[in-house]
Amino acid sequence: MQVDPRGQRFAAALTTLVLATALATGNPWVLGFQALVFAVAVAMGVRRSPYGLLFAFVVRPRLGPAASSEDARPPRFAQGVGLAFAALGLVGYLAGPEWLGIAATALALFAAFLSAAFGYCAGCETYLLGRRLLASGRTA
Repeated sequence: MQVDPRGQRFAAALTTLVLATALATGNPWVLGFQALVFAVAVAMGVRRSPYGLLFAFVVRPRLGPAASSEDARPPRFAQGVGLAFAALGLVGYLAGPEWLGIAATALALFAAFLSAAFGYCAGCETYLLGRRLLASGRTA
C-alpha cells in the first residue's frame, strides 16, 4: 500500500501539537488520546488513522493529487514506535515516576517535530535500517 507523503507530514504536525499540549500540561488524557491515534494507525494503517482520514477528506482535496507516493510500511512502523513511547509516557504519568512520563513524551514530541518540520521520519529510517540489516544478514 502507498501513502501520500504530505499526509504523513500533516499527521506529524497534528501529533506535534497534541504531544506538546500533553507535555505542557502533564495531562495523561491528552497523551492517552495520542496513544489511541497511534494504536489505530498501527492496527488499521496510517491511511485509516484519524489524522489520515482528516487529511484524505479535508486537506487533500484542496491540494490536488500527490506528485509521488511512498510505501506505507515505514510510517506504520513509526506509529508503532510512537505508540510505545506514548504508552511508556502514560505509565510514567499515571504510576510514576513522573520524569518517565515527561521524558517519553518529550522524545515522541521531538520525533514528531522532526517529521513535521523537516520531513525526517526517525521511525521510518529505523524501519529501513532494520530491513537492510536483516537483508545483509541473509546474504552473509
